[in-house]
Amino acid sequence: MSMATPLQASDLYVATGKLIDVQAGIVRTNQCISITNDRITAVTPCGATPTGAKRLDWTAFTVLPGMIDLHTHLADAGQSADLALPIKTSPAATALIGAHNARLTLESGFTTVRDVGTYRGLTDIALRDAINAGHMPGPRMFVAGAYITLPKGGGELNGVVPNEELPADMRLGIASTPEEAAAKTAFLIEQGADFIKTIATGAVLAIGTEPGEPELSEVQLRAVVQTAKAKGKFVTAHAHGAIGIKNAIRAGVRSIEHASLIDDEALAMVKASGTWLVMDIYNGDYIDDIGTREKWPEEYLRKNRETTDVQRARFTQAVKMGVNIAYGTDSGVYPHGQNGRQFAYMVRYGMTPMQAIQSATIRAAELLGKDKELGSIAPGRFADLVAVDGDPLADIHILENVAHVMKGGNTVR
Repeated sequence: MSMATPLQASDLYVATGKLIDVQAGIVRTNQCISITNDRITAVTPCGATPTGAKRLDWTAFTVLPGMIDLHTHLADAGQSADLALPIKTSPAATALIGAHNARLTLESGFTTVRDVGTYRGLTDIALRDAINAGHMPGPRMFVAGAYITLPKGGGELNGVVPNEELPADMRLGIASTPEEAAAKTAFLIEQGADFIKTIATGAVLAIGTEPGEPELSEVQLRAVVQTAKAKGKFVTAHAHGAIGIKNAIRAGVRSIEHASLIDDEALAMVKASGTWLVMDIYNGDYIDDIGTREKWPEEYLRKNRETTDVQRARFTQAVKMGVNIAYGTDSGVYPHGQNGRQFAYMVRYGMTPMQAIQSATIRAAELLGKDKELGSIAPGRFADLVAVDGDPLADIHILENVAHVMKGGNTVR
């Protein structure tokens, strides 16, 4: 669809039908949201439109905060059967593809993303900066810059050419020792990374690596965490296998991505430490369906089959234990703009609809350390809003098709 010209006003008064208060975990009615420039100034029972404000009538809709996806890959060529696609796609082309992906993501109601790595290093930083400068529409982006990974590890483009022959921008985070890992961390932060993404185990979608096998050691991970912490940044770890997850938790990472093969001991460590889990429990079905149809590498399909069901069972266990869980989908493995499809899976595997919505709003903002700015409809927060036709607490699938999106006071859909 074409995107409408943004509606801009220094003062808006948004009248809602139902408003999901994710902080209290309740639904409010007859609430109006006062907005000045890009921030919410008040949420009160509706009355007369304040002098000088433009009234926006969303009384036919349920309104919730702009949603947050904490595991995206906007600045990438996307997943396909062609292993060489990332190297065939130039940095400039990758950035342009990223611009398209960013627009689709924003229009789907996700006003903020944490973009967790790209083969073409630093293109995510360029994309974030272009969005922030107003050159293109897109969500607020928090970016990693590149992957900190072992040579030929889960963050490398393996199986195309000898890894030593890959372009330099595809190996910015390669580290064999704790010292190299620390140096690469410092480099990425100097280039503008908002956080650091480490590869603590093998990957499903990487040739020659196994999800259950640890890669970066606890010592290497700790070197990354300490370097990042000294510069005011946090670290997340791609980790499927239990050993790698435990290494990452002991090293002090803020969140674990995937956590497919997490065991009871690691879940207890997550609970005790307050570490976050970001579990992409939707895209296993997409990989099995589309990957099989398009003939993705059999190694990918095998590893996906070995991790999908157990990951969902562990997600259910994590929900019952009350550990920190935030919303992340691995968009880029599946088409961008379909980020809302995971909500139904989170409900199917143990969350209430309200918990699922909170995971993609206030809880995701807490993981980012931005809950005073993002993730809820409250004074002082950015005016990031989504309106949907119907009640997502009765039918969570409603979040897959949004009616209106506002980012920073600008209505973009």
